[in-house]
Amino acid sequence: MAHLFRDLSLGHSKRETTTPPLKHSSMPTKLITTTTASTTFTPTHLPSPLGQLSSQLTDSDLRLIAYEIFVSVCRTSTGKPLTYHSSTTTNNNNSDSPGPGSGSSSVHHSPNSPGLQRSLTSTAASKVKKAFGLKSPRKSPGSGSSNGSGPGKPKRPLTVGELMRTQMKVSDSMDSRVRRALLRIAAGQVGRRIESVVVPLELLQQLKLSDFTDPQEYDEWQKRTLRVLEAGLVLHPHMPLDKSNSSAQRLRQIIHGALERPIETGRNNESMQVLRSAVMALASRSPEGSIYETCHWADGFPLNLRLYEMLLEACFDANDETSIVDEVDELMEHIKKTWGILGINQVFHNICFTWVLFHRFVSTGQVEMDLLYAADGQLAEVAKDAKTTKDQEYSKVLSSTLSSILGWAEKRLLAYHDTFDGGNIDSMQGIVSLGVSAAKILVEDISNEYRRKRKSEVDVARSRIDTYIRSSLRTAFAQASPYDPHLIFVPFIKRLMEKADSSRRASKNQPNPLPVLAILAKDVGELAINEKEVFSPILKIWHPFAAGVAVATLHACYGNELKQFISGITELTPDAVQVLRAADKLEKDLVQIAVEDSVDSDDGGKAIIREMPPYEAEAAIANLVKGWMKTRLDRLKEWVDRNLQQEVWNPPASQEGYAPSAVEVLRTLDETLVAFFQLPIPMHPALLPDLMTGLDKCVQYYVAKAKSGCGSRSTFIPTMPALTRCTTGSKFQGFGKKKEKSPNSQKRNPQVATMNGDNSFGISQLCVRINTLQRIRTELEVLEKRIITYLRNSESAHAEDFSNGLGKKFELSPVACVEGIQQLCEAVAYRIVFHDLSPVLWDGLYIGEPSSSRIDPFIAELEKNLLIISDSVHERVRTRILADIMKASFDGFLLVVLAGGPSRAFSRQDSQILEEDFRSLKDLFWANGDGLPTELIDKFSPMVTGLLPLFRTDTESIIERYRRVTLETYGSSTRSRLPLPPTSGQWNPTEPNTLLRVLCYRNDETATKFLKKTYNLPKKL
Repeated sequence: MAHLFRDLSLGHSKRETTTPPLKHSSMPTKLITTTTASTTFTPTHLPSPLGQLSSQLTDSDLRLIAYEIFVSVCRTSTGKPLTYHSSTTTNNNNSDSPGPGSGSSSVHHSPNSPGLQRSLTSTAASKVKKAFGLKSPRKSPGSGSSNGSGPGKPKRPLTVGELMRTQMKVSDSMDSRVRRALLRIAAGQVGRRIESVVVPLELLQQLKLSDFTDPQEYDEWQKRTLRVLEAGLVLHPHMPLDKSNSSAQRLRQIIHGALERPIETGRNNESMQVLRSAVMALASRSPEGSIYETCHWADGFPLNLRLYEMLLEACFDANDETSIVDEVDELMEHIKKTWGILGINQVFHNICFTWVLFHRFVSTGQVEMDLLYAADGQLAEVAKDAKTTKDQEYSKVLSSTLSSILGWAEKRLLAYHDTFDGGNIDSMQGIVSLGVSAAKILVEDISNEYRRKRKSEVDVARSRIDTYIRSSLRTAFAQASPYDPHLIFVPFIKRLMEKADSSRRASKNQPNPLPVLAILAKDVGELAINEKEVFSPILKIWHPFAAGVAVATLHACYGNELKQFISGITELTPDAVQVLRAADKLEKDLVQIAVEDSVDSDDGGKAIIREMPPYEAEAAIANLVKGWMKTRLDRLKEWVDRNLQQEVWNPPASQEGYAPSAVEVLRTLDETLVAFFQLPIPMHPALLPDLMTGLDKCVQYYVAKAKSGCGSRSTFIPTMPALTRCTTGSKFQGFGKKKEKSPNSQKRNPQVATMNGDNSFGISQLCVRINTLQRIRTELEVLEKRIITYLRNSESAHAEDFSNGLGKKFELSPVACVEGIQQLCEAVAYRIVFHDLSPVLWDGLYIGEPSSSRIDPFIAELEKNLLIISDSVHERVRTRILADIMKASFDGFLLVVLAGGPSRAFSRQDSQILEEDFRSLKDLFWANGDGLPTELIDKFSPMVTGLLPLFRTDTESIIERYRRVTLETYGSSTRSRLPLPPTSGQWNPTEPNTLLRVLCYRNDETATKFLKKTYNLPKKL
């Protein structure tokens, strides 16, 4: 804007009825017009960064001396009077500033001061105001009339002097004295330039006690003038002053003496001569020691800047503090004339005017946006100056001023949620622009560190905005945090927390109130949306990813709270799940905002996303659920152990033929599944396989315990006796062994003896165990179908969760049930045949003469057991267990006839008895069609029916067959004997050991001779 003060023309515009909008490249149109926010700020007067004076001069003192300088320089200028007459009147309510013309005729009738006498007009828009978009005052001081003009009298335009006196609040009487004194000075020093005059010194010389109506007023004025001389020549000199300087010492003595008694100021008075000598010696100093033609008494820092600040303040309307007077162009033209005395140049003017505009915006409540934008615009000129001006004093002033502006702006921007809301959001963009501009100048043009780095490495604007976003949101979050309820909340956060408090109060009245962190997550989500919609569009002007930075900050803030919460969780609770689910939803919302905000970035938003390490809320929920499952499963396993120890497996104690413990197991399984699906978690399908595996193992454990100790086929089947030569009535004799004590002994499994003493392993108890496993197997199928229903009702389930059965079925326990039922059925069958019916089978069947010890007693006892079994077991396993009993009885029949010991022997004629008895045994299971299916009987009978024909086959044929198959299988021995085939227990008509056993139990001479010859078995035992 410097050209505005270089090219001002008196013949151009002063006033315009409407103010054009500010041309600001980064400002939306709605922010350019003058707005008054609904939320106003308390006016603040900031300390001046232009420097603090060491003297006791007040602002009023500075204002008066600045006015004296202004009047003195303007009296020496010339110009043409303007003829425009304002249509408005002066409205000056300052009691110390009476209207122009009220007793000061010298103001209007001094022909030697055409610059002051020229009238002010506003025929066109002010160049300054047009450039800055500043508004016009409601009533301009420059448009008033003289006091003497009443109704009907013509209105006279104010002069520059009148306007300046009014604006600077100088009393009419003081103005008259100054002008009279200046007239006397001008008359006595014709031809001298004003820069060669020390104005305060000359005023002391010219103004006497008689010029004042009150001696005290004169005394105060004299002391003030002396303090001005002290400030300009001693305290803040143009050049550094040696402490031993005699002139300075004399001046101090005079001033200190005058504080006690006024000095005589007559021209020939000695004290005045001493004062003049000291003042002129100090004011005329030069670096080389020579005498200046120009006097330096008001151009030392910071006195000159403070005086110039007072002059610039006069550009603001005295009656409307937020407006610059329409006549600002002419005022600026005259103010510029003080530069010589004050040592001001264009760059100092720019920085001072920037501060004045900014300070006026702050001190008037921050409601006039034109002032803010004008200050921001003036900073553009300052930025240009800063790049080219290397003056040390200027750098100090620049740094101090910009630091003050930046400090004020950052105090608001570092907590902009505390500063701005819907009522004043329009001011935010201007304040951000001002702060960023100040920061850029400070960093780019003043900072040495910046110069050492490549400029491409430092983006000042982006860095500052990043800092503002993170700081403000951290502050806002801290105020919103439930752990610090005593903070004063910012406008938006306050609304959020009021809403949150309302939610909490309402929640407390509910059966399950929401936990605080869950409410906070919802509030933070709303804060993020508000940030995105309200603040980010403004901040995005300087930072392309403002919303992304904001949500990353909120993500980190909430994440810290969440970590503390998670660290304190020891078990799954409804509160924990609600908080974690709320955190998961918040994270998804924040990430979505970040992704949308970074869509145009080079990395697609990866940098922002990297700032948002996942909460892993789902993983935390999963871990809690797994802990919950482990607790349940451990409890279930302990319960299984405890109840199985107490289980008696008695039919009277069972429900519908199965154990009460199974009922409890199944009930617990169902309750666990129901409780699992009632958990308010978003990952039922994902965690279900873990639960199913645990439940599956528990059921498998129960099944294993249920069948444990019940025995199996091998438990009850007797040990195969050694190969013997048997005759009717003979005693057991092994090859080369002595006689056994018992004629029909059988080696029993020790487990059988153990079970005989335990009532829980009886046939009825075994049937209860079988029914229990069958019940479990059936109920597991029901539970699997119920699980599918639970899944369909789960909010987190998807179509693919039903596409396969993996993780939704019991894998191990159904198989364990089937195997357990199979084992128990075999145990029951072989226990009945080989243990319970041993007296009628092993100890009775075919003992001695086969015709007198046939199978009927065994069938009778077996039938009784079959009836008991049929009534005891579940119908779905009835066929299975009866088939196992049939198979066991067939095995027992074959064991009797092929390995029954020395008490049994069969002739060819006995084969008919064997065949008839076996048919009777089959008929028992067929039961005239009411028993087992024929095809099932036919499945197991071929082994017996295939062997029985051997008993009616002649001995020679059997011997021949035996020789052939033995040689085919084993070859010949070294002694040309047939090798002795081992006992396999697998009966087969083509198996050597089976054929040999038929011969051993053949009661005829041929068999006896063959065995004697081949294996040296005795003919008689």
